[in-house]
Amino acid sequence: MIVRFWGVRGSSPTPLTPEDFRNKFTAIIQRVKPADLVNSETRQRFLSNLPPELFGTAGGNTACIEVRTADDTMIVLDTGTGLRELENRTRKFRENIREYHIFMSHFHYDHLLGLPYFGAMYNPRVKVTFYSPYPAMARILAKFMNTPYHPVGWDSFAADISFRVLKRNESLTLSGARIDWIRRNHPNGCFSYKVSEAGRSFIYSTDTELTEKDFQRTDKNVSYFQGADAIVLDAQYTLGEAIEKYNWGHSSYSLAVEFVREFGIRKLYLFHHDPLNTDADMEGILRSAQWFDSRLEHKGGNSLEIDLAREGHEFEL
Repeated sequence: MIVRFWGVRGSSPTPLTPEDFRNKFTAIIQRVKPADLVNSETRQRFLSNLPPELFGTAGGNTACIEVRTADDTMIVLDTGTGLRELENRTRKFRENIREYHIFMSHFHYDHLLGLPYFGAMYNPRVKVTFYSPYPAMARILAKFMNTPYHPVGWDSFAADISFRVLKRNESLTLSGARIDWIRRNHPNGCFSYKVSEAGRSFIYSTDTELTEKDFQRTDKNVSYFQGADAIVLDAQYTLGEAIEKYNWGHSSYSLAVEFVREFGIRKLYLFHHDPLNTDADMEGILRSAQWFDSRLEHKGGNSLEIDLAREGHEFEL
């Protein structure tokens, strides 16, 4: 399977501001030396050696992740503003996607904002199936589109739309990929999804406030999390922020690292980046998470690969 990140921010979209751009550009210019400008090779070397907070951005769109199965089935995890970037890619490569499987973690605004502007919803030749354990899913989504919140309602969509309510302790199979889900700790509730195919597994666990209960090695937790190849996990806060914002529904990077180590997950992508954090802030959080993990590794653990979820990044399992 192939996983692509299209939206990685939490709470609200966070576009790069003109001031952000100027600060990045100024910092880059200050680093340039005459030897860096000799030819295209030296210029490229200079750019490749810049820190990621200068030559790049984690992104400002809200939650949306694409998973493609081996037979190219399109699975979409949440419909934040990153959904527009997903659609832009399908247009760029002239992909003729006729069916979308959209799994909703929950229905807070940041996870819905891209849906009214998703072109596939207006195409009568496209089939879109929404999945969620929430029985009221169809009513909730339709209400989100009511006036005066949006100029046209849910009935403006022309696609072949259906809803599948996921049952507790059930699994779903899509084109050879198995989908499982588990409830997470978040105000109004939230669900994590696990996609498994050909012996590989990927977990999406946004909007998760980790508690002592999550670390318990129950049959359910072990079956769902143990040994997964990669997890996208809410790590919006530092530990101090998580304590200050107890019961807000999000986790710290340190708890995320400890959780992933507890269940032997191989790669952690820090996700649901705080809208107040700059790229430099997030790169600092990444370095802190890696340092924290190195302390745990010295105590006898195996090495863990940690990275920020970044828009446009993709990997294959």
